[in-house]
Amino acid sequence: MVNGLGDPQQVDAAVRSVSEAGTGEVIFSPANMIQPDEIVAMVDTAASAFGSIDILVNNAGIQFVSPIQDFPAQKWDDIIATNMSSSFHTIRAATPHMLAAGWGRIINISSLHALVASPYKAAYVAAKHGVAGLTKVVALELAQKNITVNSIAPGYVETPLVTGQVADTARARGITEEEVVRDVMLAAQPTKKFIQIDEIANMVIFLCSDAAASITGAILPVDGGWSAQ
Repeated sequence: MVNGLGDPQQVDAAVRSVSEAGTGEVIFSPANMIQPDEIVAMVDTAASAFGSIDILVNNAGIQFVSPIQDFPAQKWDDIIATNMSSSFHTIRAATPHMLAAGWGRIINISSLHALVASPYKAAYVAAKHGVAGLTKVVALELAQKNITVNSIAPGYVETPLVTGQVADTARARGITEEEVVRDVMLAAQPTKKFIQIDEIANMVIFLCSDAAASITGAILPVDGGWSAQ
């Protein structure tokens, strides 16, 4: 089950890409991650289509950058709902299926902002800290049920979400976009380069494997050395 935002061509390309990577059926849900009822319906549809829910990867995210005094209340609500509350709703809906099957993997794609803060990102940092706490709680609850729950905490990954916030950060800080990349985004990553999407995907694959059966409740940085400082 693939979920996300995009025009029909983007959706078709994403579904086709996932389908070509494996041998199973791939379906798409346009569920809005701000709407709990739509989230539950998506999980129920997946369970009905495939017979169970084995692996859940929470990867929804939006961003808005602003000084706290100018931060729109609606942006706060939307970011908390999308980046944090949606993970609660998917986990709550998927867990009964995993318990019935006696096996499961829950992976929350968080951010290094689950561990550290940056200015002008009040909602995002708050949401990511919340995801870290949720991960630990659910991991403890399911520790004896053969279900692991972990969170990957990337540094700056080269995604549309990151590249799209360069201009906003430049405006908020009063600097150029080049300075944002060099002096803000990559300043904290000792490798001085963006993390690639495939690196995160490969960590997901590892956490889903039997080799990771004893890893649960972990917040795992993939951050180019950011958290080592």
